[in-house]
Parts: sequence; structure tokens; C-alpha cells
Amino acid sequence: MTNTTDTAQQEPAHSSGPEVALVFIGVSLALGALCRQVLSNTRIPYTVALLLVGVGLGAMEFYVNLGLLGESIRMWANIDPELVLYVFLPALLFESAFSFEFHQVKRCLVQMFLLAVPGVAISTGFLGLISRYVLPYGWNWSTAMLLGGLLSATDPVAVVALLRDLGASKKLSTIIDGEALMNDGTAIVVFQLFLRLTLGYSYGIGDVIGFLFKVTLGGVGLGMAFGVVSLLWLRTIFSDHVIEITISLTASYMAFFVANDVAQTSGVLSDMTLGIMFAIFAKTAFTGESEQSMHHFWEMVSYIANTLIFVLSGVVISESILANSNYIKGVDWGYMFLLYVFVQLSRVVVVGVLYPGLASSGYGLSWKEAIILVWSGLRGAVALTLALLVSHEPVSEHITKETEARFMFLTGGVVFLTLIVNGSTTQFLLAALKMNSTSDIKKRVLNFTRQELCGYAVKTFEEIGDDEELGPADWATVNEYLTCLKQPSSHGTLSASAFLSRFGGSGAGSGGGSGVGVMKSHPHDHSQSHEQLREQQLHDTRLRFLNGVQAAYWSMLEEGRVNQTAAMLLMQAVAEATDHTTQQHRLLLWPALEPHVRMPRYLRVIHRRLRKVLPQRALNWVTVDRLELAASMAAAYIRALRHARQQMRDFLKDSPISEAVILESEEEEHPAKKFMEDMRLNFPEVLTIIKTKQVTHAILQGLHGYVENLDHSGLLDQKEVVHLHRAVQVDLKKLQRSPPFVAMLPAGEVLARQPLIGALPADIRWPCCSRSRRPPSSPTPRSSKRGSPPRASGS
Repeated sequence: MTNTTDTAQQEPAHSSGPEVALVFIGVSLALGALCRQVLSNTRIPYTVALLLVGVGLGAMEFYVNLGLLGESIRMWANIDPELVLYVFLPALLFESAFSFEFHQVKRCLVQMFLLAVPGVAISTGFLGLISRYVLPYGWNWSTAMLLGGLLSATDPVAVVALLRDLGASKKLSTIIDGEALMNDGTAIVVFQLFLRLTLGYSYGIGDVIGFLFKVTLGGVGLGMAFGVVSLLWLRTIFSDHVIEITISLTASYMAFFVANDVAQTSGVLSDMTLGIMFAIFAKTAFTGESEQSMHHFWEMVSYIANTLIFVLSGVVISESILANSNYIKGVDWGYMFLLYVFVQLSRVVVVGVLYPGLASSGYGLSWKEAIILVWSGLRGAVALTLALLVSHEPVSEHITKETEARFMFLTGGVVFLTLIVNGSTTQFLLAALKMNSTSDIKKRVLNFTRQELCGYAVKTFEEIGDDEELGPADWATVNEYLTCLKQPSSHGTLSASAFLSRFGGSGAGSGGGSGVGVMKSHPHDHSQSHEQLREQQLHDTRLRFLNGVQAAYWSMLEEGRVNQTAAMLLMQAVAEATDHTTQQHRLLLWPALEPHVRMPRYLRVIHRRLRKVLPQRALNWVTVDRLELAASMAAAYIRALRHARQQMRDFLKDSPISEAVILESEEEEHPAKKFMEDMRLNFPEVLTIIKTKQVTHAILQGLHGYVENLDHSGLLDQKEVVHLHRAVQVDLKKLQRSPPFVAMLPAGEVLARQPLIGALPADIRWPCCSRSRRPPSSPTPRSSKRGSPPRASGS
């Protein structure tokens, strides 16, 4: 007994190692998942709940012994703030930039720049003045401006998520999110400048300008360099989403590290540039499983990073207030609330001063959107991390322990209040401004769609409601579970539930499945023939048609009918057409695509001036490659228009509004058909090669699907499936990397194939054909007159 006791006493006490840090991660993610589940049907922003959870954890750790969890919380609360930036920011920055639509960013770039550069300067100056003259701490100018700089970093995650959930203006979400990305980079640069000044470094005007240019332009340049290398690497990858995801993840972190640590430039701007380059050039590179895997991976990375950083922010706020209670007096709480008010006023000043520029650039900015822009100026993890950086600096003349404590207290308080007050009340502000309401046009379409769903439900019941083995299903019980269709309709039409009851009461089999005998409203029916209402319906239908065209392009990309470059240009053309359609009040698709179809001027110059210098084979290769791109885009354009028309007819049936839009689309198709006729006459072999590639790809994809079906049916074992899959993948890779090349036929042979020339006697046909030569460029699309059919060949 004594020996046992002695042995126990000699055993060293258990000491926790760095692995304890995992406890905080596990608890935070579990609590985050619980919050997401509980709040899924509420309007409480997820990030606000996480912040409150973090504050609660921090307070509990301070007052209660939480064991390993408390030790883990302390480890994270005392983490090096530089490490926080390096771990969390790259993923969040890249994911946010990668999710942008380039066309919208391009249109909103001036507005984003105004808010992120002059806006940060105005905000820093305003808050610096407040810190210098209103707060009673006697800070010098550099210290006051340091606080102003770190409080100028916005973090509108909660607001942007809310705007997306409520279906608010996509333009406004882009401006707010884009401003936050650029704003963080600018605010960090300003913070670094004033931190050095506060620590005693001296700079002249030239030094300051040089520092700003180096940090900003250097960051953008490095981001572009990493983007180019990554995109070139991605072009060599074939159907391997693991490598594609790895490249994107590696590039985001290495770009941030090299820019921040090695080149001493802005890692934020570097990652933002990298993400935007991926958004422009790489989105069409990810299709099918790769696209889904990439989307799900970055969605998960963003969710985990946001969960951890907001819980950690709450912990840091709580710890900073409780741990520094010796330096924080009761009056400081009043100044913290006052500083929050001034932070809101600074946002009012920024948006007010810049409003003329914001309203006149990009898509413009209404006064309602300006109010939301003011209210969306939340402060978050970046501002807190910068305050932590100050607290980790060695004590000096201007950065004392008391100053560090007040920086953490004031910053934490402002972050907490902006997230709690602004983040949770934005939805009510949107409602008060009537920016989250559904338009009457959309309500009509929604009601019509619900009635179509009723027809589908009845048709499905007719098909599977009776069974030879089990017998019939109980329609009344089925109807009780279809609550999604039981919304009351407006405009005096039959409600969805009544529609179902009508079919159910008649046996569920006499209705024909599509609504025979039931009066259903059409989204374009209206009692008053108001011109403004008709124009709104036309605009809404045009936008839906353009969405259908874009969806058709995505389908063709996955089917192999167009390559990545063609798909990217076609998508950009749809985005530009959306702007043109809104401005010109008619469907305008071809003008947006036509510049991409024409032979570029530089190629015409090369043919004209360097034809005798460059090898003919090289000239043919460049020309044919461009011709293939132009012809494949024109063919995809025609196919997409026809597909969208068919989808619209199937959905909206016959209505004057939909027929008007369909007629406009047919007019937009004429120039493309004329272009393809010219291609068929001048370069028939190019069209043959395009079709050959499409058929080859379709057959190989069909073989891939056939092997998948055999695998799912259990008729093949795993080894056989892998062998067959690999064989098909080898052929697909060969088609992508070594496609068939167009052998340009002699001009005489092309001419001889034309019916008119071919009918001539040989002694007349031969001199004509032997003297002919190829045109040096692609057929230039000639726009037909609106409403007139394209001219026939030879006319």
C-alpha cells in the first residue's frame, strides 16, 4: 500500500501540450453547427450568434475553471495576431473574390475604389480627429490616427449574407463585399504606416508615397503573377478536381505569405487579385464534378474560417475587457459607446462626400442603397486583429500598457456593437425601405409556378399512385403533406390547395394531370392594360430569357460543345447583354457577342503585313484557331437562343409578353445565322472539325456514362470499372490536348464545291477556281436590318 502511494506521488503531474488547442476548435465548430441548426428558420444573423457565443465562452473562462477547454481558450486568446491573419485571411479573401461575377465587379470597380481608398482616408482622418480631440486620453496625432486606421477596416459578412438571403440587389452586395476586400487591404496599409510613425519611425512625403505605391502595386502585381502561374498550371490538369482544389488553396496561401512576409507588400490585395483572376478565367475550367467539388470545398473552408474567427473575436473582446479592468474605468464605457456613434457618423461622412461619384459611376447608387451602405459598415475580425497587433508591440513612449488596453477595449466594443446593432437590424432597415419586398411581377410568376407544380403533383400521383403489389395510395393523406403548394394565391385565381382538392375530389385521375378544367392565372395576365406594367413584364421576361441562355451555355460546356475559352466569352456576353437590355429596353444579345466573333485587328495586320515573312503553316494555325473559336461561339449562341425559346414556351405557354421577347430573340439570331452561312461557304472544313470534336466528345462521354451505369448495376467489379474508366479518360485527354487540326482546303477546291460553280463545264470551271485564293480573315458578321431575314447565300 505504501509502495503504491509512493509510486503515485512520484508520477509527474499531467501537463497539457499544444494539442489542447484542438479543444477550442472542436467546441467552436460544434457550437457553430448548433447555432446554424437552431437559427435556420430565424432572421438572427449567424455571425452575430457566434460572436455572442464567443463572448460567453470568454467570460466563463475568466470566472470559472473550465479545465482543458479553459486552457484551450486561453491559448487561442493569446495567439499571435500575425498568425490569425496568416491562417484565416487567405481563405476568406480568396473565397470571397472567387465568388464574384467579373462583369459586375468591372462595372462597380470605380465605386469600390472610391469607398476603399478615398473612403478609408476620409474615415481614418475623421476618426483620428475624434480620437485626438474628443477622447480624453491625450494621444498624439500618430496614435490617434492609428486607432482611426484600424477602425476603418470593414467586415460586412453578416450584412452581405443577409442581402443574399433576402434577394436584395446583387449590385449592392457586390459593392459592399468588394469594398470590404479592397478596404481591408487599404486599412492594413494605413495601419502599418501609422504604427511605424507611432513607434518612432520618421517618413517624408516622398517616403510615404513610395511606401503606399510599393505596398499596393506590389500586392496587386504579386497576385497577378500567382494567378498567371496557377491558371497556366490548371490548363494542364484534366478531370482531377483534387489537384485543381489543391492548386487554388496553395496559391491563395502562398500569394498572401509571399506578399506579406517576403515582399513586404499587401497580402490582402494580392489574394484579392488572385481570386478575381480565378473568377474571370478559371470558372469555366471547373465543370461537372470538379465545379461541385470546388464550390463545396471553398464553401466549407469559408464556413469553418468564419465560425472560428467570429467565436475567437467574441473571446478576445470578453478577455480584453475583463483582463484590462484595472485600466478601464466607468467613464471609458461611455466613451466606447460615443466612439461607436462616431464610427457610424464617419460612415455617413464617407458615403455623403463620395455620393456624387458613387451615384454617377457603375450601376449608380440610389439614396436607399446609400443608407444600406452606411449601415453595412460593420467592423470585425480584421480590426480586432490589428488592435491585438498593437497590444503585442513592446511598450514605448506612445504605446503604453494603458494605451494597449484602451485600444483593445474600444475596438472590441465597436466591433461588438456594430455586429449586434447593425448586423441584427439590417433586415428591418431593408423592410422599412421596402428593399426586400417581392415585386408584383415576381409574385405573379411565383403564383403561376406554384400552380404548375400542382399540375406536376397530380400527374405524378396518376403515374405512381396505384401499384400492382401495394395497391392505391391515399390521396387525402398525400395532399396533407404537400403544404408547399398550399399558399393562397392572389388576383382572384384558384389557390394551390383548392387546385389539388379539385383533382383529389375527382379521383385524382380525371384531371389529366395538367390542370384541365381549372382556371389558372398567367403571370402576364392583368386586368388593366397599363403601359408601365407591360414594360415591367417585358423587362422581367427578358432577364429570365437571358438566364435561360446562360444556363444553356453551361450545359453545352459540360457536354463538350464549347471549350472553356468560348464558354467564358459567351458568359461575359450574356452579362453585357443584361446591361444593354436594361438600358435599351429590348433584348440585345448579338451586339455583346459580335466583338468576340470578329477576326481581331491584330490578326488582320499580321496577314496583311507579315504574310511573306511568317511561315504559312503558322499563319494558318493562328487563323484557323480563331475561326474555330468564332464559329463554335456563333453555333452555341444560335443553339442557346433556340433552347431558351423552347424553355420559355414550355413554361409560360402563349402570351403576348413572352411572344414579344421570343420575336426579339429571333431577330437577334439573324446576324449569327448569316455569319454561319458565310463560314459554311468560305471555311466549310472548320465547321466539319468543330462538329467532329463535338461528336467525339459526346461519344466518349456516353461511354463514360455507360460504364457508370454498369458499375451501379453491379455487373462489373471495381477492377474492371477502373480499367474502362481509365481507357475512356485517356481518349478524352487526347481529344483535349491533341485535337484534330483543320487542313485548309485550297481556295479552288472550296469554290468548286459550290453548287453554282460545280455545275459549270470543266473548261470554264478550272480557270475560275485556279485563280481564286482564300480571304485572309474570318467572315465579318454583317448585321441584318432589324426584322428582316438574313440574305441567302450568293444574294
